[in-house]
Amino acid sequence: MAILTATADICDAYPVRASVSDLPFRDFGGVTTFSGRAETVRCFEDNSKVRAALEKPGDGRVLAVDGGSSMRVALLGDRLAALALSNGWVGLVIEGCIRDSDALLEIPIGVKALGSCPIRPNQRGDGHLGVMVRLGRMDVRAGWWIYADADGVLTLPHQAEAPPTESA
Repeated sequence: MAILTATADICDAYPVRASVSDLPFRDFGGVTTFSGRAETVRCFEDNSKVRAALEKPGDGRVLAVDGGSSMRVALLGDRLAALALSNGWVGLVIEGCIRDSDALLEIPIGVKALGSCPIRPNQRGDGHLGVMVRLGRMDVRAGWWIYADADGVLTLPHQAEAPPTESA
């Protein structure tokens, strides 16, 4: 079967199962369309657990970060994005802010976030890895699939495959 990657096609194929985020994510990375299995982080104004996740092999995964919608500090900058890329991550979806937005455009990785903020986050070690997170009204669990493109961000508990077509 063909694998679907466009969020509109996935919504058509899985109208009940696809969970679509209602947040106004913006593109900040050098790649605007990406998908992969999810890894999750929940943190608030502290990116220690984001760094801890990105230091591990990404194996083509997407990091979903529930940053509590804080617009006061950035949870990702150019150095962490470069680390993510070098470790095999394909993208990040951040319910919060990034920084170094001009530099992020030059890094070939997907980055969706709510906005940008030049302020560095706290580094206290707070947060949780591998837990269910909410990005707006969209639930994300580690191991689920995240799909992101210009139309939006969505999750499925499995990889999206095109349904079989009827033959004449």
